[in-house]
Amino acid sequence: MPLTCFHEQMWHDKGVVKLFGHKHVMEHSDHLSGIARVDPRTKNLTKRLQAGDIAVINHTDIDRVSAEALVEKKPKAVLNAAKSTSGRYPNLGPGILHDAGIPLIDDLGSAIMDVREGQRLTFDNSGCVYAGDRLIAQGILQTSETIAADQAAAKAGMSVQLKAFATNTMEYVEHEQDLIFDGVGVPEVKTNFAGRPVLVVVRGYRYKDDLAALRPFIREYHPIMVGVDGGADAILEEGYKLDMIVGDMDSVSDKALSSGAEIVVHAYRDGRAPGKKRVEDLGVPHVVFPCTGTSEDVAMLLADDKGAKLIVAVGTHNTLIEFLDKGRSGMASTFLTRLAIGSKLIDAKGVSQLYRSRVSNWQVFALILAGLIAVAAAIASTAAGQVAFGLSSSWFSDIVHWFVQLF
Repeated sequence: MPLTCFHEQMWHDKGVVKLFGHKHVMEHSDHLSGIARVDPRTKNLTKRLQAGDIAVINHTDIDRVSAEALVEKKPKAVLNAAKSTSGRYPNLGPGILHDAGIPLIDDLGSAIMDVREGQRLTFDNSGCVYAGDRLIAQGILQTSETIAADQAAAKAGMSVQLKAFATNTMEYVEHEQDLIFDGVGVPEVKTNFAGRPVLVVVRGYRYKDDLAALRPFIREYHPIMVGVDGGADAILEEGYKLDMIVGDMDSVSDKALSSGAEIVVHAYRDGRAPGKKRVEDLGVPHVVFPCTGTSEDVAMLLADDKGAKLIVAVGTHNTLIEFLDKGRSGMASTFLTRLAIGSKLIDAKGVSQLYRSRVSNWQVFALILAGLIAVAAAIASTAAGQVAFGLSSSWFSDIVHWFVQLF
């Protein structure tokens, strides 16, 4: 056992542990324990993670979407086998977890992934993780200082990522220019997009708030609802009818796949489609769309090629950090897809932040009450109104008298 963990364990056994900065002060050692939920893929883990569990992941460069999904589940801690910030680019995930008060122990090594699902783990503020009395891994507890240092180092290396992004963009143009600019390879679908507005939903940043803010648009224009992988479930959760699902089918539920929506399986350019077997096992009809880009690009290119009048995107990616957050060169396609579609595409990200009503519910109630009083006063000023109010007053007095007689 390393010396730091040995001393920390002695302190831990005394039952007094001070943990993780301003939001966590633990006075009992059992508060540092939790049931482990283990999965190398964060988006799979969040499907079964419960409040108070310990999330064990292997996620280099934790991105914003993954961090927000973890925060929503309220785990006791996140234990990462990999480096949460590798230095490749200034990713936002570690800061989001820290700001939410969720301890993040980083760079624990591959041994932490050998932990059994459901096993009870104990961790302390030296970055040591125990199974019972046995030390199984030691990493780095992320604090505001370590996160800031990692971010500064990552920003210094952004020039390398910019060059790589530009190279990937040019390679994508060479391979997919016929698809992007001429629609070559777009499959035939049953959904009729011609002249219709389309809403493409991706489970990205603030997608729930933005989807809620678009309710008036959805109610008035009845757009074709297209869910990109998990975005299909987001549409169903809001109570809308799902028209189409596009993606590699790795994060969409069986319920969505069986909802009757048309399914477009995103495949690699060589025709391999990992998600095809899943939809075949469910016995649902589908078509395959081979494309080098991302699934959200596939959805937009499909809608554009089939004559959509307007494409409104929710939760999609549109900044360099977001592209790099995805961690794959295919994000270069998103840049070109937006150029190809042009003004037909409206990105609704952040629309929920554009305007927030300053009128409270109490103010609305007071306004309604004032209106009712004004109407009553106007009616009372007329002869008919005076007669009606007299009869109402007499009727109310009879009810009160009858009620009093009961006691």
